[in-house]
Parts: sequence; C-alpha cells; structure tokens
Amino acid sequence: MPFLISTLVGLMVLPASLTAPMPAAVVASTTVAVTTAPTSFKPVVPGTKEATTPFTVKLTAYNAVPSQTDANPFVTASGSFSNPEVVAARSGDLASDLPYGTIIAIERSGSDTPSCNYSKVQQQIGYRVIADAMNTRITNTVDVLLDQNDTVPLDGKEVNPGKALGLCGKVTIRVVGHIAVKDIPKTQAELAAFVAPPVLATR
Repeated sequence: MPFLISTLVGLMVLPASLTAPMPAAVVASTTVAVTTAPTSFKPVVPGTKEATTPFTVKLTAYNAVPSQTDANPFVTASGSFSNPEVVAARSGDLASDLPYGTIIAIERSGSDTPSCNYSKVQQQIGYRVIADAMNTRITNTVDVLLDQNDTVPLDGKEVNPGKALGLCGKVTIRVVGHIAVKDIPKTQAELAAFVAPPVLATR
C-alpha cells in the first residue's frame, strides 16, 4: 500500500517537461489532428483569374474602438464580430473584387520605411477575412484589424501595432478562398488550417 501511494503521488508531481504538450512536429508524426472547414468554405480554384491575379493595394490597420469605427466597434459592417485575429476591411472601390467573406493573403516584399513598418506587425497579420468596410473617401486600401490592447516595439517605445504599421504602399493581396461571414473562424490557426492544411508527416 505505501508503494501504491508513493506511485500515485509521484504521478501527480511529474516534471513540467513530461506533462507539457508535445511540439506540433511530434504530434503530426504520431496523430492526425482534424480541423474541419465549414461547408461554406470554398478555396480558390487554381488557375482561375481570381487565383492568378493579385491586387496591389495600400495597407493600413485599425482598432475596434469608436474613434476608428463607429458607436458599435465590436460589430463589423458585415455583421460579424470585430475579431482582431482574422478580420480585415476594404475600401468601397474593392467591394466587387473583395466581397465580405473573401479570404486573403497579404504580402509585402519591400523594406520598411518611416511611414510603413510592415515587419513590426507581419507576424500578427496572417490570413484575413474581408468582413468590414472603410470610409467611403478611402480607395484601393485594405485595413487590417489589430488588437487595441497589444503593443509592439518601435523606435524604443511600445506602441499599438496599428500605429506601428502606418501606411504601406505596394502591398500584394491574393484571394485564397471564400467563407460565409457566419462561419468566420475565431483564431488565425483555424483560418490557416482551412486555407493551407498542414501536411502530416508519414513514416
């Protein structure tokens, strides 16, 4: 009996290294994780005009606060929740090319400039779903929703990522899919899994 008790106590106080989650690479090689995309998700068909014709736009960022949106900042123009992980807005002139529910990849190859610090927030952008609209006076622009409570380092200070990004020109937008607004995922990981499912290791 004392042996059984000491064994049980030992199991309850295992080192963190033995109880921590396995790295994704290890999990992928031993188990199959399934992330099921909703039926409304439609990837872009390879070879079509939509798949092969990127847009060159200006890129800005905003926060879900009344001064940057409207009196109800947590609801987008499409009716979805203002989720800073996955939502983006577009200017009205892009509405026919980027309707609500369009999933986009955002890329910029140029170096940062005093007015554009893309590299400072690039890791926060990922894939985005067009779910909001910009002021009608703005043209040829995609506006990425970022967390108003987050900060990134810039010039020795911690600033909001939207302020850090600034205004970036010559940004490439590729359409990679479409999804119903009601099915927009809550996390970047879910969205990325729909668009680019991980390739599981095989033995």
